[in-house]
This record gives sequence, structure tokens and C-alpha cells, in this order.
Amino acid sequence: MDSVKSDIKLTDDIFERVGIDEEYSEHLDKPSITYWADVWRRFKENKLATFGLVLLIVVIGTIFLGPTIAGKDYQYIDASIKDQKPSAEHWFGTDDMGRDIFTRVCYGGRVSILIGLLCTVVMFFIGSILGAIAGLKGGWVDNLIMRIVEIIGNLPYLVIVIILTIVMGRSIFSLVFAMSITSWVGTTRMVRGQILQLKEQDYIEAATALGASTGRIIMRHLIPNTLGIIMVDITMSIPGFIFGEAFLSYVGLGVRPPQTSWGALASAGQQKLMFYPHELFFPCLMIVLTTLSFHLIGDGLSDALDPKLRK
Repeated sequence: MDSVKSDIKLTDDIFERVGIDEEYSEHLDKPSITYWADVWRRFKENKLATFGLVLLIVVIGTIFLGPTIAGKDYQYIDASIKDQKPSAEHWFGTDDMGRDIFTRVCYGGRVSILIGLLCTVVMFFIGSILGAIAGLKGGWVDNLIMRIVEIIGNLPYLVIVIILTIVMGRSIFSLVFAMSITSWVGTTRMVRGQILQLKEQDYIEAATALGASTGRIIMRHLIPNTLGIIMVDITMSIPGFIFGEAFLSYVGLGVRPPQTSWGALASAGQQKLMFYPHELFFPCLMIVLTTLSFHLIGDGLSDALDPKLRK
């Protein structure tokens, strides 16, 4: 057997030259997409998240376009049609003063969502900056910021909101200030934890060695790399602020008439629940739909921004 093998000579004619297909070598199996394009692709694959986004668009479209379509004034009073049930003329019925509930729900939704967005912006701004500074600087700066966070985080939230609302008056500004004064605590802790992991990366050390300022490192490197988890926190916080405003309005600490909100409408409708349940049902329905949509979007973003689930 060994002698047979030794007699075989390797010549060029027993081999087939495969060559290189230059056209196929330039072919890409998958198109090149950016990080955020890939996030959007994975988000769209989540049916519940897509449903939540569509639901939110419908709710926002309703509260902004609804009064124009209905052609009613949310402050117009007509005692002759008070406490009417839903009809073709008044889609959500009328309240105890003869005002159109559909129009008032739309205007109340604008106030509630505005308060939720403003509180979230304050939470994001303060929490992100303080968390990034604490995580990047460390030492006594970190200790000082975290001690402040612990003190504010342990204050009774509801008592603070009630006191500030009474002192500053019932307005959108006072509500936003009172609700956001302690809201940034959780965001600060979350961002600090992310920064403690990121600041050991080579590109952060390189930026520091090149003399980049603390503000530049935070704004150009650290905050963008924590934006994914922050966005999830934002989508989960907005419905929390909307529900918080609804609760404060429900107990009489919300916006002052003639302004209204979903909470104020629910508070007024609760008093007539036994006889006119529609006055409570529709404001509560809008709160539930908005909260549900934001939570579905938040869950979808959490999965879409998770690098472990990337395909």
C-alpha cells in the first residue's frame, strides 16, 4: 500500500482551479445599517410595542384634533343639556354644567401629557448630569452627590408635593416643580452605575489623556452611551407622572379651573358615579390607554436596545 501511494505524482492536471468570483466577493449577506436603524427594526418586530406606538399616536391625535373635529368649546356652558349621556351630538356626553365631555377630555389630556413630559425632561436633565459627574469624578464628589440623593430620596414624596402645591399655588408650573423635585433620584443612581462601567473603557481613558474636559467627556462619550437605558426609563416615567398628576388633581391639588386635566375630570365624575358613570369612565379610559401605550413602548425599547438580543 505504501508503494502504491509513493507512485502517485501530484501534477497540475489533477487539480481544478476554482478561482475567485469577484462579483460574489463584493456581495453583502446583510445590508449595513446604523445602530438606531437596527433598534427600529427590532422594535417593529415586537407586535405589542408596535401596537403601543400606534395606540399612543391615536391618543395624541385625538386630544389635539378632537376639539376641531367636534366643533365644541371646552368652557361653553349650557345648563339645558347638563348630564346627558353619550350621543351623536356629544360623543362622551355632557357634565353637570352642560359642557361637552369629549372636548374637555381632549383639553385635559393636553395638560396631563404636558405635565408628564415636562417632569420627565427635568428628571432626565438633572439625573443624567449629576449621575454622570458622580460616576466619572468619584471620590468626594461622588460621596457628596450620593449623600444628597439619599437625603432627598428619603423625603416623603406626597407630603412635599402637598406642601409645595399649597405654598406655590395650583398651577402647571407648581405641579411640575413639586413632582420633579424628587423624581431625578432614581435616574441619578441608574446613570451613575452605567458610568462606573463605561469610564474604565479605553476610549474614555484616551479622551482623558488627550486633555478632554469633564463636560466634553460626559456630553460626547458617556451620555450617548447610556442613552439606551435612559430612553427606557423615560418611557416608563412619563405614564407615572401622568398618573401622579391625575392623583393630585383627583384629591383637589391639581390645576385650577378653568383649566382641567384627566385627574380633575375623574374627580368631578366620581361624585356622580352612581347616576352618570360616563363622566368618570372616559377620563379614566384615556389615562389607562396612555399609560398602557407608554408601558408597551418601554418594554419594546428595552428589548430593542438590549445588545444581547441583537441578531
